[in-house]
Amino acid sequence: MKSYCISIVGTGYVGLCTAVAFATKGYQAITSTHDKQKSASINKGIPPFYELNLQETLQKVVRDGHLECTLKRQEAILNTDITFIAVATPSKPDGSIDLQHIENAAKEVGQALNKKDTYHLVVVKSTVVPGTTENVVKPILEKYSCAHCGVDFGLCMNPEFLREGSALHDALNPDRIIIGEHDQKSGDGLEVFYRDFYAEKMPPLIRTNLPTAELIKYASNAFLATKISFINTVANICEKIPGADVTMVAKGIGLDKRIGPLFLNAGLGYGGSCFPKDVKALIAHSKTLGYAPDLLEAVENVNETQLYKAVQLCRNLLIDLKGKNIAILGLAFKPNIDDIREARSILIINQLLKEGANIIAYDPVAILKAKSIFKNKIKYASSSIECLKGADCCILVTEWEEFKKLKPEDFTKNMRQTILIDGRRVYNPEEFSKKLKFAAIGLGPGNLKSTANKP
Repeated sequence: MKSYCISIVGTGYVGLCTAVAFATKGYQAITSTHDKQKSASINKGIPPFYELNLQETLQKVVRDGHLECTLKRQEAILNTDITFIAVATPSKPDGSIDLQHIENAAKEVGQALNKKDTYHLVVVKSTVVPGTTENVVKPILEKYSCAHCGVDFGLCMNPEFLREGSALHDALNPDRIIIGEHDQKSGDGLEVFYRDFYAEKMPPLIRTNLPTAELIKYASNAFLATKISFINTVANICEKIPGADVTMVAKGIGLDKRIGPLFLNAGLGYGGSCFPKDVKALIAHSKTLGYAPDLLEAVENVNETQLYKAVQLCRNLLIDLKGKNIAILGLAFKPNIDDIREARSILIINQLLKEGANIIAYDPVAILKAKSIFKNKIKYASSSIECLKGADCCILVTEWEEFKKLKPEDFTKNMRQTILIDGRRVYNPEEFSKKLKFAAIGLGPGNLKSTANKP
């Protein structure tokens, strides 16, 4: 194994998890940020976000001297062989991609390369719309380095496919590697690096041009988002059909090898930092090309309205929400993380507050971030049981394992009115409906014969 020195621009989910993964194999990884507090925290082995197994692994690679975080970005680039750009690409108000962080990163990398005499490989890992690496990153690098791409430095687009909640695992065990190359030498350099890094665990690798690699990332996320909106559409149909249950429909179609079972879990829709942003960006970019992506717009529309199904079910069972105590189980957009960006919980809580409900919420790790949004508008519980005490209705929003273990008795013993809305289909309808008023996404009328709370 060759001893590579790698610099990573950006310390978010992608940047930090990628750096930690490289460091676990003994490579020297230098991350860089302009945030003094974040840099100090990382150098103490404390990540700025919660991610499964990340803190323990970060502490080890920092202790072993294989990873450090610096404020001196130029120095990091000058002392490494490859630089990965992994900065955020948020959405503008119109849904189009905001490239300011990419542009700033490219400028800083270019300025560093201006002082370097040896060949250096630059790899864009950030999610960017097709044409960005060639038409934005490359010109900036050449301008500030006073060097020629493909001769003095290499350039690749290498999209990431990390799932929040298992990002470190995915960085170490990817199901594919996509290399978009400006020229063959650039692509060769990155392929050699990955073959050295993964060795016998090398996944399938595709080499292509820059815009195709950029589009592969968007197409992947857009397709998964489409599967989610599709099954949620089917769930909404199920709710109109006596006896229908979307979980069985999903199981039935998921056995078809052409469809597969993944991303067919009906619920409150997708959230997070990737799917909403990337679907919006692909729609906006397509329109600049003169094409209206009707399918993707429908996917987005379904997702934007799906979360209100929980509010509607709550309204159906309580009639009037004003003054009612609503327990929210789950604030993060998915389990095993503390990320609440585009989380379904935020919009659900805001709607319930608008209708006069009192909210108490609990999440195993996302409470602190939720407090930065809701302040004292809602109450926060320290456990799921505390969250249920005195509630008139409970909405399951995030499918944490802790919540899956709750029994009907946990609800009946603690709630004022035993009404449960399963927004993620984690509970057995037959079991829970015997003791509670139970409603769930994608469960048609006539499935349950609940006697709970009847006079």
